[in-house]
Amino acid sequence: MTHRPPPPAPGAPTEPPAAPAHAATPPTATEAANPPPPTKTLPAPRAEGPDPSGRFLARAAGITAALTVAGSVLGLVRDQALAHFFGAGQETDAFLVAWTLPEFASTLLIEDGTALVLVPAFSLALALRATSGSGEPDPVRALVRATLPKFCAILSLVALLLVAGAPWIVESLAPGLPRRQLAVDCTRLTATCALSFGLAGYCGAALRVHRRYLSPASIYVAYNTGIITAMALVGAWAGWGVRAAALGVALGGGLMVLVQAPFLVRELRARRVIGGTSGGAPRARTRLFDPALLGPVLCFALFRQSQVLVERWFGSALAPGAISHLNYAQKVAQVPMVMSLMLATVTFPVVAKALAEGRAEDARRRVERDLSLAGCVVLLGAAAVIACAEQIIELLFQRGAFTATDTAATAAVMRVYALGLLGHTLVGALIRSYFSAARRTWYPAAAMLAGLTVTALGAALLTPAHGVLGLAAANALGISTTAALMLAGPLRRSLPLRTGAVTRDLAGLVLAAALGCLAAHLAAARLTAPAAGLTAGTLALLTVSLGTALALRLPAAEVLRQTVANRYASRYAHRSGRTSRTTPSAPEPTPAPRTRKRRDAR
Repeated sequence: MTHRPPPPAPGAPTEPPAAPAHAATPPTATEAANPPPPTKTLPAPRAEGPDPSGRFLARAAGITAALTVAGSVLGLVRDQALAHFFGAGQETDAFLVAWTLPEFASTLLIEDGTALVLVPAFSLALALRATSGSGEPDPVRALVRATLPKFCAILSLVALLLVAGAPWIVESLAPGLPRRQLAVDCTRLTATCALSFGLAGYCGAALRVHRRYLSPASIYVAYNTGIITAMALVGAWAGWGVRAAALGVALGGGLMVLVQAPFLVRELRARRVIGGTSGGAPRARTRLFDPALLGPVLCFALFRQSQVLVERWFGSALAPGAISHLNYAQKVAQVPMVMSLMLATVTFPVVAKALAEGRAEDARRRVERDLSLAGCVVLLGAAAVIACAEQIIELLFQRGAFTATDTAATAAVMRVYALGLLGHTLVGALIRSYFSAARRTWYPAAAMLAGLTVTALGAALLTPAHGVLGLAAANALGISTTAALMLAGPLRRSLPLRTGAVTRDLAGLVLAAALGCLAAHLAAARLTAPAAGLTAGTLALLTVSLGTALALRLPAAEVLRQTVANRYASRYAHRSGRTSRTTPSAPEPTPAPRTRKRRDAR
């Protein structure tokens, strides 16, 4: 009787009772035995690769570019409406002082601060989601529950404090402003952006990490639509004057949240896996969101946007309209910078996720390519701004209360501003590299503080003799100083960037853009009509600059040449494939290696 267990027949029934007792402790066995419950907790069945393909990034960059252009065009329409209704006088100066808060909040809560902290956090949460089991809590939802309520509470308190302290803010920003009470009224309306911009930045960071770019890229379309509508309806019909523009800022901020929030809720419910298990194991970290990162990021953003405060401070003591000329010139001159940074905005989540998974070499290649392409775009734009400044301002603004004198003054300021566009782009692209690994570093804030100091000293020295041109020159000098310090800084701790190769590439692009700028100026000066002069200058710029870049075999030009060649080859292969279906005599083995090479090149 003691030897009964060894026989197979009696021994088989003795195992099932032990199996449930052993399987009751680990939940994975229960989940494997019961397939229906995991349908509610498992991620969606479609998992995306660890790195998006070049075609996906190109499509995302195209969507971002199209909506960025649309937002920039509406921004120009907004500025045109502001110039048409209110010109460049004391009322516009009062509104622009109040507009300092949205400009500050845009940099702090949308472009730099929130994104630099939340994109790495959401990237790590998605990497952990890909390796977590179905019964474990979702890291992404846990991150939202831990951060969003506190984020809303803090921003609401900040907005209330700004509304209450509006008189002190106006007095601090522009002590010599004539229409002080008007500026206070506008500031109380624009102070609501502290909450709306913060929520818009939060949603945009989370959506981009989930590879959703349409709604985050459309926020400035919604924002400018709200401002234009308020100026046209409330300002013109209800008689609110320039206060209607401030009301539009409040409405536009709410629209920025509304165009993103439903899509973020959908993503949180879907619980998609971005990267799967092939993306590598996420690096060990005690928490998804490290509050210690807020200090360096917020200081950097505050110091960066404080350049506007320097301009407002010194500009308020100049002749009426000086702040308006600075504003119009800056808004137009920064369009090339915005266009150049769109690729870095699209690839920032890709770089952050690569570093979260330990793929530093992939992140380095991506950042170097982004810097090259961004430098190419911004230098072409800066050359066009310098060569065709009068034609651009005349076409955009010279109507209504905006006179030819305003055009000449704004064009002169815009030429000087354009000298610092490369610095603005490098700072915007490099700061993402510094914080992609979610490591605390104070170096970017220190570099930005050094640039701000140069801006303030330059403004104090140059403004008494050169007025608004001195302010624009101080801005360009300060931001260029920051860019040089960040490029030469300790970026290798988080990303093995080859700064020497990047510097040589940018030097070649500067040479190509300078030659193109000279050709564009000569071509535009021969024509009196602004539209014809701008067209001729743009064609000459593209011909000379791109020809020089191709002759020097610069990396950005090589990428452009390879992209065009690949596009032509794909079209040729498509046509050949259509022909081969009609003519069966076409050889089969030859297209295979060409297709493989083309795919590898992409």
